[in-house]
Amino acid sequence: MSRRILFLAAVVALVGISTTRAASLTDSLKEGTPEIKSLGALAFGPEGILFVGDQRGATIFAIATEDTKPSDVKEGLKVPDLNEKLASLLGIEAKQLKINDLAVNPASTNAYLSVNRGLAADSPSVLIKIDRAGKITEFPLKGVKFAQVNLPNASDKNRKDAITSMAYSKGKLYVAGLSNEEFASKLRAIPSPFKEADKGTSVEIFHGAHGGFETRSPVRTFVPFDINGEAHLLAAYTCTPLVKFPVKDLKPGEKLKGTTVAELGNGNQPLDMIVYKKDGKDYVLLANNRRGVMKIPTEGIDSIEGITAKVKTTFAGLKAETIKELKGVEQMAKLDNTRALILSRDKDALNLDTIDLP
Repeated sequence: MSRRILFLAAVVALVGISTTRAASLTDSLKEGTPEIKSLGALAFGPEGILFVGDQRGATIFAIATEDTKPSDVKEGLKVPDLNEKLASLLGIEAKQLKINDLAVNPASTNAYLSVNRGLAADSPSVLIKIDRAGKITEFPLKGVKFAQVNLPNASDKNRKDAITSMAYSKGKLYVAGLSNEEFASKLRAIPSPFKEADKGTSVEIFHGAHGGFETRSPVRTFVPFDINGEAHLLAAYTCTPLVKFPVKDLKPGEKLKGTTVAELGNGNQPLDMIVYKKDGKDYVLLANNRRGVMKIPTEGIDSIEGITAKVKTTFAGLKAETIKELKGVEQMAKLDNTRALILSRDKDALNLDTIDLP
């Protein structure tokens, strides 16, 4: 009898282990070839799952890269003249190459790029993988496990801004972009694994440099960030307001007014954004096309009074420091807790490099 009990206990334990192993995010993905019309914004979730924003198709794909083996390389990744190397790999001229986004897979710390083979709106896209040794390969999108979700009300007139930025946090993929509604600027929270995408939340901001409220300007880049233990999104807009949105207030079909916590200079386009902790304090690192890379301390962001009147100075709200050593930065992604990858332009050269977070 005791042997029988032990045997049954072992069977129950094995069933439990099997059930635990089945509880993987990739189990919901189906093998096939995703019909991606354009590779734009990228974001990684757990288990090596890569989220791809397809603006032209107004669709988001979740792709199992199966790239989950941690790298034993300790040195930073450095690839000089990356544009020339990519152009050679793809059989095009470097001047015809367009890099849309950079993301780091936290499972392996390998880098991924969404790339256009041409400058036209309908140019074909490819997904590029760069491993920690600097090896550059095209990541094949055939016979992969994937899922997709369509955005029901994405902008028809301005498809390039249908998906402007994405980030994964705590089981949800957050997506910014424009809809075809009157209050066009949207933030969406899509649970992962995918089921469907809702109409999103219409977001409104006060733009201090312009002296008015805006509902049609899209979020250009954003990061998830907890403030006093409450989940928020920090979003940067053109010209350059920085705005916080409580995640709990993102409700499908409703309108949400954000709190403008900083104005970082007119005539400027934010390009990419990361958040990190250093010496016990939290910082935002924001790359811009005209104002370089800014380091923004978040101290006081919980209690700062939102900007609600026209700003007559260049800067207002949270203070920002320009990191003079970082020039020509177009893309950024955290490599680990102390370092980041940057894609920067030096004349005709586009270089991938590793920096210590400032």
